[in-house]
Amino acid sequence: MDKSLADFLDESGLSAPGDTSALCDKPRIRALLIAAARAGRAVSYSEMLGQLGFRFTRPKMRNLCRTLDAIDADGRAAGEPELAVLVVRESDRLPGQGWWTGRRDYAGEWTGAEALRFVEALQAKAFAYWQTSEL
Repeated sequence: MDKSLADFLDESGLSAPGDTSALCDKPRIRALLIAAARAGRAVSYSEMLGQLGFRFTRPKMRNLCRTLDAIDADGRAAGEPELAVLVVRESDRLPGQGWWTGRRDYAGEWTGAEALRFVEALQAKAFAYWQTSEL
């Protein structure tokens, strides 16, 4: 199927930005992450973008990741487990490379079985915390 010019521009991140404010809506994204944690499941980048009303594009994913970083910074200050770890690639169920950058609590490769065990342990902390906490 041929893509339209608008589809090509959107996927390339070259289209007019439109209203992308949902990508910066920390309370809304945090609520979606807490709901996922309470359900005991991770969500893909595509799924999270879809819940915000967008199709997956790399520029939108990068905007989302900046918001995820800010949500985790707020959570650390409040003594909460990180939530960005719940947003993963569909291919291997791991967060993207940017999530691993600058981590001081993990020194291994950011792909593979060891990385998956590390991520699943952090996800389990988020699940346990939010399944027993009240907002």
